[in-house]
Amino acid sequence: MSSESPHEHRSETTLRVNGKPHTLVLDHRRVLLDVLREDLDLVGAKKGCDHGQCGACTVLVDGRRVNSCLLLAVSLDGAEVTTVEGLTDGADGLHPLQQAFLDRDAFQCGYCTPGQICSAVGALAEAAAGHPSHVTDPAAPSGRPLPLDAAEIRERLSGNLCRCGAYPRIVEAVEDVTP
Repeated sequence: MSSESPHEHRSETTLRVNGKPHTLVLDHRRVLLDVLREDLDLVGAKKGCDHGQCGACTVLVDGRRVNSCLLLAVSLDGAEVTTVEGLTDGADGLHPLQQAFLDRDAFQCGYCTPGQICSAVGALAEAAAGHPSHVTDPAAPSGRPLPLDAAEIRERLSGNLCRCGAYPRIVEAVEDVTP
């Protein structure tokens, strides 16, 4: 029988999720995705592969897109987490990308849609900050905003899988909101 207390592998962790602080006592082995879904009832991010290979769980942590199924929640103490539920920017409460996905019918079953949208928000920010992708022209000036054409969008979203094959509409929706 172990002499360890049941609280020995837990830590108080504060996450700022969609602008609201949440202080939780978390088992060190729990991943962000499970905390969001099970403790905070934010079920937009989906558990797809549970190995960081499909992108269904993509959220933003401190503005960067991440696979929440791979991140231990206690390692994010003090971090700002944005889920698809927290993306709002407009009178109707929808982020421009959410509206573009609706307008372009860029989803079929919708399972991957929250991850696709969060990934696209992150990809737009990366391009605006001048971060190149694999397909960026090597002659592009370093550190300057990069234009996003269809090839750039496809490359930057390549880590997000859609089992329904809605990729052409997803690319069109992201193109609709690119500067």
